[in-house]
Amino acid sequence: MQALYVYVIAGAVLAGFVQGLSGFAFGLVAMSVWAWTLEPQLAAVLALFGALTGQVIAAVTVRRSFDKSVLWPFVLGGLVGVPFGVWLLPHLDLVVFKLCLGVLLVLWCPAMLMSQHLPKVSFGGRWADGVVGAMGGAMAGIGGFSGTLPTLWCTLRGFQRDTQRAVIQNFNLSMLMVAFAIHVFSGSIGRAVVPLLGLVALAVAVPVLLGARLYIGISEVAFRKLVLGLLTASGVALLASAVPALLRR
Repeated sequence: MQALYVYVIAGAVLAGFVQGLSGFAFGLVAMSVWAWTLEPQLAAVLALFGALTGQVIAAVTVRRSFDKSVLWPFVLGGLVGVPFGVWLLPHLDLVVFKLCLGVLLVLWCPAMLMSQHLPKVSFGGRWADGVVGAMGGAMAGIGGFSGTLPTLWCTLRGFQRDTQRAVIQNFNLSMLMVAFAIHVFSGSIGRAVVPLLGLVALAVAVPVLLGARLYIGISEVAFRKLVLGLLTASGVALLASAVPALLRR
């Protein structure tokens, strides 16, 4: 049991710092640690709650003004996707999910990192933003991964640093609140999980604040490199977890 607590704390501390710094990726980072020892359904719930806790703290400490019309298509799409993700979680092969997501991140993000002069994506308008939001919402229900695809999409859109941070921060907060509420009211979170949720909340608080403080001094170029680098590293971690599990089958 003590080993379990150590893994939970270690994953929450590392993921909390990354989330405070980048505005997303708690679920990806935490799962890269917890997937080795925690049961997949438990890890998914803890990642969802930890991401929500981190977003609440970051929303208070790192606030930026932005155009709300940019945010609402993501949120409306996400509200459609969240219930689907929550429903899908018990039926989902998490190993295959992590493998597919890991491949996407490992192939796509370095290409974007090395191709800084790619033209901005402008097709689809708000409808495309809504579709990406729906996918992000579904991933929130699965395990708190709400920010991954919207962050990638905002980078392709060429959003400025503060605009991207504000969109992802508010989108994540909205989706994670809805997803966690659905899990609670559906009865999928048992009493035995409550102490671990409290442990995650305590472990996240300080690292999120430290990461958010560091974010303030980051330049536009450095932020882009940070986001894509973190996504790539998360993809590698997901593959490192998924491939051995898949080969053992």
